[in-house]
Amino acid sequence: MPIRVYKNNEAKGVPYPKLQPMGVFSTLWEADDWATRGGLEKINWSKAPFFSYYKDFDIEGCSVAGPASCASSTNNWWEGASYQALSALDYRRYRWVRINHMIYDYCTDRSRYPVAPPECTAGF
Repeated sequence: MPIRVYKNNEAKGVPYPKLQPMGVFSTLWEADDWATRGGLEKINWSKAPFFSYYKDFDIEGCSVAGPASCASSTNNWWEGASYQALSALDYRRYRWVRINHMIYDYCTDRSRYPVAPPECTAGF
């Protein structure tokens, strides 16, 4: 189920991470006001320490030495047609996750970003 979509909108002036190595980063919680809807989401520190893990996580890609570059190839499963856009079902699932689980969206945070970042207005 897709939970994040980042389209390549380079033609619209939005930088796209295609020439550097990609990785996975996560955080358990950010307790600042922007991440807690101004304090509406309370943190129960008595539940600490907090843990997270990835289950059945597999990263695939091409290996690079030196400056990152990864030649496009039809052998790369992630470059197949089904990975170019979300299917209607995947889009419904993506919308469901956003509606039911997303607490913060920097694209709508005008107190931190008075002018929306270009990727927020690129027609998603």
